[in-house]
Amino acid sequence: MESEHHSGAAKARRGGSAPRRADAERNIAAILAAAAACLGRNPNASMTEIAAAAGVGRVTLYGHFSSREELLSQLMERALTEVATVVDATDLAHGPADEALLAFIRSSWQLLDRNLRMLHAARHALPAEAVHGHHTGILSAMEQLITRGRQEGTFRDDLPAHWLVTSIYALVQAAGDQVESGRFTSEEALDALEATLVALLRRPAD
Repeated sequence: MESEHHSGAAKARRGGSAPRRADAERNIAAILAAAAACLGRNPNASMTEIAAAAGVGRVTLYGHFSSREELLSQLMERALTEVATVVDATDLAHGPADEALLAFIRSSWQLLDRNLRMLHAARHALPAEAVHGHHTGILSAMEQLITRGRQEGTFRDDLPAHWLVTSIYALVQAAGDQVESGRFTSEEALDALEATLVALLRRPAD
């Protein structure tokens, strides 16, 4: 009888773990969605505001994300995973390199613009090396594209590829900052970014 009792208790514990996991996953999803919305309106939104918007308590919020920085890091990772999906869909390995680059910039800009204030908040809250680390995969794909464009004779080869990638990274961030500050609309920022990148990467005349 005792063994049956322990067996039943073990089953109950196992059965109870699934709802707890499901509740945790729902809470995490609600927190991330609320954080993206709150930070989209106000990059200085507090954890208290985010918890209220998510419909959870501060204890629950901090149980999943120990700090505002951890939450912002997760949001940045999620946003840049979407951008990485765009990289794959754009197929940077085929077609003229200059056309592939502009196609990638246009499609990824839509995602960046949608998450602009959240990404702005993350960049200012997280260490620069952590922000750069989130971009590693995208920057690697960009460097491969730059290298291919140089081999095609489309992109300049008088400057190191890594410097050109770093410059593109900085220009995209600068374009976002211009929108955030109100100096550019999103459309104006994209037009300026494209024009600047074309000039930056153009192969010098012999």
